[in-house]
Amino acid sequence: MTDTPEKNQTATNIEKKNGQFSLQKIFVKDISFETPHSPEIFTEEWAPAVNMQISNEASSLNEDLHEVVLAVTVTVTLGEKTAYLVEVHMGGIFHIKGFPQNVVERMAATVCPNILFPFAREVVSDLVTRGGFPQLLLAPVNFEALYERQRKQSERKELEGSAESETKH
Repeated sequence: MTDTPEKNQTATNIEKKNGQFSLQKIFVKDISFETPHSPEIFTEEWAPAVNMQISNEASSLNEDLHEVVLAVTVTVTLGEKTAYLVEVHMGGIFHIKGFPQNVVERMAATVCPNILFPFAREVVSDLVTRGGFPQLLLAPVNFEALYERQRKQSERKELEGSAESETKH
């Protein structure tokens, strides 16, 4: 007997229903705040340029526990001078069980950072205001779109790499 699309779809739904996902812990893994031109920077007109870099890494602690670390780096400049640089690495421990590996990887790259980002945003805002600067509210991030873009870039590089190796032979 062969598998029908309906049977495969049912198996996938059962896997999803049997999967478990929960947040175990959120913590600050690393934090940095620098104001290289203070106190002079406070005398300048406040017309900042904001640059935010964001990345995340996932690692397995054991079969069902995964650590995801979201790194947010914000550099704010006034003209040529750096007003401040803040970097926050927000970690989370997630229980992920009963999902296929590709789904676990996608969750670690999208769902987990979506949970961590509001905490990282709060830490960044707190550090900035405690540093004497106006409040900084970071815009939401679409981790699903970032994941898809990164996945497509990886696929393109693999195709280019295989095309180059074929031409060399």
